[in-house]
Amino acid sequence: MDYKKIFNKFNDLNILIIGDVMIDSYMWGKVERISPEAPVPIATITKTEDRLGGAANVALNIRAMGANPILCSVVGSDTKSKLLISLMSKLGMDKEGICFSKERETTVKTRILGNKIQMLRVDQEISTPLSENDENNFIEKINNIISTKHIDAIVFQDYDKGVITQNVITEIVKLANKKNIPTTVDPKKRNFLAYKNVTLYKPNLKELKEGLKIDFDLPSMDNLVDASNLLQQKLKSSMIFITLSEYGVFIADYKLNKNNMVIIPAHKRAISDVSGAGDTVISVATLCIAIDLPFKSIAEISNLAGGIVCEQVGVVPIDKNLLLSEVYNKL
Repeated sequence: MDYKKIFNKFNDLNILIIGDVMIDSYMWGKVERISPEAPVPIATITKTEDRLGGAANVALNIRAMGANPILCSVVGSDTKSKLLISLMSKLGMDKEGICFSKERETTVKTRILGNKIQMLRVDQEISTPLSENDENNFIEKINNIISTKHIDAIVFQDYDKGVITQNVITEIVKLANKKNIPTTVDPKKRNFLAYKNVTLYKPNLKELKEGLKIDFDLPSMDNLVDASNLLQQKLKSSMIFITLSEYGVFIADYKLNKNNMVIIPAHKRAISDVSGAGDTVISVATLCIAIDLPFKSIAEISNLAGGIVCEQVGVVPIDKNLLLSEVYNKL
């Protein structure tokens, strides 16, 4: 397989990302004493940094792979949303898919690190579902983009912060299927069984067990086949793609009649941080689906991508050249 040619095809793709965007704010400092006011450490901040997070990290991964991301979300009409748009602008990302709401707050997750150890995380957010008015405006904006631009695939990146509602899912999946645009999903708990008739559905093992209310010790082929079949009966998804952490990934292609399920083992890695690995996996899987790669190749390439970002500290997008090199070395 000519992987270089495959990776070059990504450069021509427009990928729509729908989900909860946020700012990941970091404060690094030194801790040398305990506060006299309460038995807590005092962090003297020496460096701060704001990064795009949540569904925006999928957009960053899509862009890092050479494709054009179109990010769609609802944020607050507040100063934090101005910072978010500024961060997007610096990275060359358009704000055409962003809706602003006076009823919501732009999500910010602030991590305070002292002596290189995370001491505290402070979340500022509203996680209730969109109001009817915001929901209608959001659906209309996405519809306009899909109707006026060539879209090669749509990602639902759900963080349970309220932007993705059942109506958003139903309306956009219906339009996508009408236009033959593949849809992929990285789900969370609230809408777990709402994503019906999508192309690829990617829960991790914990989400799968919680969402289906099932349990088993080891992710054996038999256990995964049973769980995947049950999930597919409920969702009618074309593919089920389950990430298994240190066990690798499982994928099932229900468009095929036989030899349609496989486990791809994880490659040995020096794991530094698993943050953002799921974002990378769904990003790469979506690009592979958009160019119609076979289901096993989708799983193999995405599995490698997720492993690579786990070797990095913090949430970082995939390095396209590094992934291409690993694909040639290991597949």
